[in-house]
Amino acid sequence: MKTKMVISVMSKDRPGIIADVTGALLQLEGDVADLNQTVLCGYLTMILGVTFPSGITREDIFASISHVKSGEKFEISVKELPETENFNEIPQPEESYILSLQGPNCKGIVHAVSSICGRNNVNIIDLGTSLQQDRYTMAVQCSIKEATCTLEELRKEFEEYGRDANQTIMMQHYDLFRATNEVTLH
Repeated sequence: MKTKMVISVMSKDRPGIIADVTGALLQLEGDVADLNQTVLCGYLTMILGVTFPSGITREDIFASISHVKSGEKFEISVKELPETENFNEIPQPEESYILSLQGPNCKGIVHAVSSICGRNNVNIIDLGTSLQQDRYTMAVQCSIKEATCTLEELRKEFEEYGRDANQTIMMQHYDLFRATNEVTLH
């Protein structure tokens, strides 16, 4: 039986961190199934879904990553998944939408959008923001499968917030967004 772990790593950014961390996991015969990484305020943050041979422990992972030669210390968190969960069997959320927001920066944008989602039982799957020269951009992937309102009511609530906060907000079905924004490599 294989061991599945979700691993979070944070460190001051520098070239080569991803190679160093994945190399340390490879030494433990880890197979990276999923990885999400970004640099924020000069710090690299990375979350990985990794499958290991049985017998590999959280302590083995901490030790392996901690032995990476780096001028910076890694902050590491490891969560073992139950045997019944598989990385490759997690389907795309049903009724998935992409919400995009752009406008001048102001306090509370993330709170406002996430509050609208929360009070309408809309699950946020992924969220990214960027601030450049007082221009705020947000992209949110969310599932409305369990929403307590209709899609039109949700769109109206986002439009009202956008109007009040001087933000441009658009909501598209995930399939449409992917078809119009996906870059293919073949």
